[in-house]
Amino acid sequence: MKPFNRNITYLLSITPALAVIYGNLTGGWWSLLNFAYSLVFLGAAEWLLKPAKDNAHSDKDASLPELILYLHLPMQALCIISYFYGIYADILQGIWLWCAAISMGVNTGSAAIVVAHEFIHRKEKMIQFFGRWLLFTAGNFYFFVEHLRVHHKWVGTTRDAATAKKGQSLYAFFLSSGLGQIKGAWQLENERLTKAGKSIWTLNHYVIRQVVLHLMFDMFIWYWLGPVALLGFVLHCLVANFLLEYVNYIEHYGLSRDEKERVTEIHSWQSDIPVSRFLLVDLSRHADHHSYASKPYHTLRSYENSPELPSGYAGLFFVAAIPPLWFSLMDRRIERLKN
Repeated sequence: MKPFNRNITYLLSITPALAVIYGNLTGGWWSLLNFAYSLVFLGAAEWLLKPAKDNAHSDKDASLPELILYLHLPMQALCIISYFYGIYADILQGIWLWCAAISMGVNTGSAAIVVAHEFIHRKEKMIQFFGRWLLFTAGNFYFFVEHLRVHHKWVGTTRDAATAKKGQSLYAFFLSSGLGQIKGAWQLENERLTKAGKSIWTLNHYVIRQVVLHLMFDMFIWYWLGPVALLGFVLHCLVANFLLEYVNYIEHYGLSRDEKERVTEIHSWQSDIPVSRFLLVDLSRHADHHSYASKPYHTLRSYENSPELPSGYAGLFFVAAIPPLWFSLMDRRIERLKN
């Protein structure tokens, strides 16, 4: 695939947001459109499609890949605005309000947080701010701190809460990873401010600032649309962060290393299934990302010696949701890697 053709295919990453907006403004069964599209239709497609392992890319013109990332900012805003408008205009009522929240949460977890991940790895302060804003829309107040300062340094070791152990279920991991990262982010910010001679009880503390801002935003939702709308938005945040931890779960499940061992391409699962590659802006080429964390997404490469997931991220969601099925599929792959 030529670099331009590869880059323009990343436009597929905004299609879940379009499905969310349409569902929010139409209501009824359409409120589930993105859930059906992203997890059911695309999940099934990932078991049928062959991997796309080509490494063709061009560093000379990154304008299109960059534009696609920035398109996610207004798309995420429109998803949220259309959800609130759907409630305000009585388009989303009863069970469809909750269905729309779940559908929107799938997009936030698989698009907004993924793009936020790309942004927070950049050095420019403004671009990092965009990443933090996207995380704010997901109600996430720990990933920015933990991912950069802990996960990339300690991935595959017991010091990283975001590395899933062999035999650990997705649900157990969701709790241990989420709580572990919240605790870690809190402690890291405490240490940073203490070293700077500042009080931890200020808005300079990232975790505190994010929580305070979110509470203010939540109060606004309650005042404007009432408690049901707020609970719907909170449900959306829970779904989004569950998907975030699901991604963490499958990216490193059962892969471990000694703390003194350098992180290489063998410490992350990769997938070259086209759906995950282009819908998730090549997040599925995770092995290369951990080898070169600041590498732009459209230049990430596939490694022959990296462990391969049996399907893509969407294709494995319902498998991971059934622990015995996941263990039977993945644990033997881990054992083969050791031989």
